[in-house]
Amino acid sequence: MKDQYKNIATWYDRIFEPMNIGLRKIGMKMYPVKSGLNILDIGCGTGAHLKLYQQEGCTVFGIDLSPAMLRVARRNLGNAAELQLCDATRTDFEDGKFDLILSSTVLHEMPHKVRIDVLREAKRILKNDGRILLIDFHPGPIKKFKGIYSKIIITLSEILAGREHYKNYRHFIKIGGLSSLIESLNFEVTEQKIVSGGNFEIVLLKK
Repeated sequence: MKDQYKNIATWYDRIFEPMNIGLRKIGMKMYPVKSGLNILDIGCGTGAHLKLYQQEGCTVFGIDLSPAMLRVARRNLGNAAELQLCDATRTDFEDGKFDLILSSTVLHEMPHKVRIDVLREAKRILKNDGRILLIDFHPGPIKKFKGIYSKIIITLSEILAGREHYKNYRHFIKIGGLSSLIESLNFEVTEQKIVSGGNFEIVLLKK
């Protein structure tokens, strides 16, 4: 499988982390963590999201399909993190392993069936009292100049990511973003925030 992040992994955070860090900090306030929790990031990329939880004393795990991104994540997180080149629809983790499962701006780039299968697998490996924190694009409505400007940048970025990526993004927005996925798998929403002028949704779920 072609690594679509091969040529951008080393500078990815310089471009996207200024936006992502704000979203992640909102998510951390929605579900404050404590030392010793098992945290999994689906589509962990460079490990920047997991780094925040590692600094809080959590045991962190990351899976991704990009070898280039995982190499950067290893440098960022060190050997204490368990990182795997892994298909998120079929993991080797046992049932009920994780206290918190993260997925940040990942689901939109997948075909719809894969999104469903990823979340179904996440449900399997989540503890009964665990939570899933999803961050992804929101269909709107888009509000104010900041929201419109952000929407333009997001759309251009998705187009530049390639035809298949953009096709999946458009489908994700068309079906209503995260809400349709959540409903189809019978998750319960415990908290939801719409931010960045309506461009992003941050959702905390339980089984």
